[in-house]
Amino acid sequence: MTSSFAKVAEYSAKHPKPADITFAYGTAGFRTIGETLESTVFRCGLLAALRSQSKQGRVIGIMITASHNHERDNGVKLVDPMGEMLQQSWEGYCTEIANASTDAQVVEILSEIAEAEGINLSVTPKVAYARDTRPSGPLLLSALQDGLAAMDVDATNYGIVTTPQLHFFVRCLNTKGSPAEYGEANEAGYYRKYGQAFLRLVEGKPLPSTLYIDAANGVGAPQVRKLAEAINSPYFSIDVRNTDTETLGKLNIDCGADYVKSNQHQPRGIMLTPSGRYCSFDGDADRILYYYSDERGTFHLLDGDKISTLVATYLRDLVATAGIEDLDVGVVQTA
Repeated sequence: MTSSFAKVAEYSAKHPKPADITFAYGTAGFRTIGETLESTVFRCGLLAALRSQSKQGRVIGIMITASHNHERDNGVKLVDPMGEMLQQSWEGYCTEIANASTDAQVVEILSEIAEAEGINLSVTPKVAYARDTRPSGPLLLSALQDGLAAMDVDATNYGIVTTPQLHFFVRCLNTKGSPAEYGEANEAGYYRKYGQAFLRLVEGKPLPSTLYIDAANGVGAPQVRKLAEAINSPYFSIDVRNTDTETLGKLNIDCGADYVKSNQHQPRGIMLTPSGRYCSFDGDADRILYYYSDERGTFHLLDGDKISTLVATYLRDLVATAGIEDLDVGVVQTA
């Protein structure tokens, strides 16, 4: 079985693990100082290939991002075939291989996983990957590409996109040509699917005021502007602020969803007026917070956890009223 990983040790030697760091894969994947993650991202490429083979060659996603963290940080996480989080039992494999101390041990762990999961190593693995705008992104991308090359992966690079977009692409790729086909696995397909859904939702409603968007100086800035161009409707009138993705040191600084949540205060670059509509993304645009100012100038955050609970309660009551007994309503919430 080791022969299936013949190139792994050679490539692994180019990306040695830092001796003084222990890595752990959590809900958000791996996340720490960007420059220390080179070996980890390389090994995630190996594991994504193995995960794809375990799923009979379905596409697995890899996103390089540290979301709302400081710009010096970076991270990596795997995406399962339907665009969902990596199966929890594989998180342990991620942690194990990330902490292997030698190149030979990396190969050994891959062989053990393949045997434990009964993986057919003759299957061609497929991986789709992307990154956000962080300065350590190119370094980690190169390490990832070495990991994919070591496993002869059929890989698709989506460049610099948001985390939700990568999740979307993965699901589209894995449902293409099936009755459950989700959409086109490209940016235009993403804008088309969600833009058309939005327009159906607001059809016949009064025109809203302009929505002011704090893009955290991250990848969400250019992408939401492209979405607005694709929708091309007065129903989606936006004014995007904090859009500098080129200047070092600006990502998530005094702006972004985590800043607004932690400080209970609007971000830099946005002045609140009563009745105005405002929201903030985080660095990879997979989190959004809405807020407003009352007539006295007091800041109010629209609590997403509370809103989701109220919506779920409403849906639960509808289900009960309809007499449907075999349907459960739940809420997914992350701390």
